[in-house]
Amino acid sequence: MKNCQLPAYLTAAGLALALSTACMAQDNQSPKPDTKSNVDTAQMMAAMAELAKPGENHKLLETTTGSWTYKMKWWTAPDGPPMEVSGTSTTKSLMDGRYFVSEHASKMPMPGPDGKMMDMDFKGMSTEGYDNVKKKFVASWIDNMGTGIMLMEGTYDAASKKLTYLGEEEPMPGMKMKVRQTIIFTDKDHRVMEYYELRGTGEVKVMAIEYNRTN
Repeated sequence: MKNCQLPAYLTAAGLALALSTACMAQDNQSPKPDTKSNVDTAQMMAAMAELAKPGENHKLLETTTGSWTYKMKWWTAPDGPPMEVSGTSTTKSLMDGRYFVSEHASKMPMPGPDGKMMDMDFKGMSTEGYDNVKKKFVASWIDNMGTGIMLMEGTYDAASKKLTYLGEEEPMPGMKMKVRQTIIFTDKDHRVMEYYELRGTGEVKVMAIEYNRTN
């Protein structure tokens, strides 16, 4: 009886040993935690957190917060006399100093339904910020004289206190035009903006605005 049970016992023991060996092999082949990947992810998250912080360039834009009056000269023809307009502007900080929104309002002389010039309510809004990833100032502009959104990117020269934006506008379908906008921060209570369009004959000055702080 014992002799009959021995082969069965040996077979069971062999199976157990085979299963044990297979399990050990599987354990050896199982993926282990990727320590380097975890470190890389942590470093990336730390870098992203640092890039999300407002910095010195945001402080430059912060100087525009408050209420302002402005005087604008607007050229419809390069060699013609400019139209002059006065208005008001307010700038506020958003999202802990990451972005700055300005609202402009004035009476703008525009052709009426009969073709005659008449004062129309003008409203415009800009958003400015500094993109720490691109290492550039970024801006957008919308107003009630159109339906598009103009986007610009810029750089700042500390020596001349000048912020220069470059962008593109499309006032009519297919009529894309390069634009350049400069802002000189004269002092904490004054700044000057100039706006240029690149036309067929070259760059043309279209607008100049002098801002004066009221509070």
